[in-house]
Amino acid sequence: MILDGFTANPGDLSWRKLEKLGDVTVYERTKAEETVSRAAGAEIVLTNKVILGRQEIEELPQLEYIGVLATGYNVVDIDAAHERGITVTNVPAYSTESVAQMVFAHLLTVTNRPEHYAQQVRKGHWNCRPDFCYWDTPLTELSGKTFGIVGLGNIGQRVAQIALAFGMNVIALTSKATAQLPTGIRKAELQTLLSASDVVSLHCPLTAATHHLIHRGTLQLMKPSAILINTGRGPLVDDAAVAEGLAGGRIAAYCADVLTEEPPRAGNPLLQQPHAFITPHIAWATREARLRLICTAIENVHAFLGHRPQNVVGHSLMASTSSK
Repeated sequence: MILDGFTANPGDLSWRKLEKLGDVTVYERTKAEETVSRAAGAEIVLTNKVILGRQEIEELPQLEYIGVLATGYNVVDIDAAHERGITVTNVPAYSTESVAQMVFAHLLTVTNRPEHYAQQVRKGHWNCRPDFCYWDTPLTELSGKTFGIVGLGNIGQRVAQIALAFGMNVIALTSKATAQLPTGIRKAELQTLLSASDVVSLHCPLTAATHHLIHRGTLQLMKPSAILINTGRGPLVDDAAVAEGLAGGRIAAYCADVLTEEPPRAGNPLLQQPHAFITPHIAWATREARLRLICTAIENVHAFLGHRPQNVVGHSLMASTSSK
């Protein structure tokens, strides 16, 4: 039973290999009140964002396996599942390349504004100029700037590699020992990272300790010219504080692929800020990444049926890693 298959596979991919393993029913979306009735009788349930909490798990006596169609597994009550002997798996690292790519798509949107200038040319603003070139926004070179990364997991390390290729100086807040850091990355504490960085990119897990890691106080540490990027988890930042910081010139830009509430309410203060560049949680959604996601999810089911489960989630967290 797949409770919400649409985002991973809106029709351009196939569940055929999963169908070879048993009877499969795919729902595009499932409302909270529909979860138990739809999953009733299923031994295997796959979910992306549909919550399987303690109550749902207790009402599904035949359930033996939960496969999360994502890296983050906070949608499942892991303790309740383990008490029942239910195996829970996730799909790690499938979106690393795609999310890292989005980080720099956002960054270049701010520093080079290609979409803005393409629109300006379409509107005829270049045609009438007396010079061979035309620009009406600041243009920024990345080489030599400092790129601060909060969290140095798979995505954080890939982002670091790309930043280094741009000629940037990379510093990171990480639990890794200095000797374990890849070449070119310097370790820094949060206060130093925020105050020294021209770009700050968030790639840490969402936990009680990192919830609203970026708030009014930590924003005060950042350069007024700094660019903040969040492709990790929405609640890593206080949306209202960041909107306030943008309005007051506390930071130059906020780029995010995630928000605390998704989809956002119309009154979200970030949506009113011209220097907030928000994309609708799509960094993970390239066809290549979704294909890896589905293939690994099916491999997880196959391994479970063969009594050799893989990618098993071993403990509960407020949320999992910053990968999508």
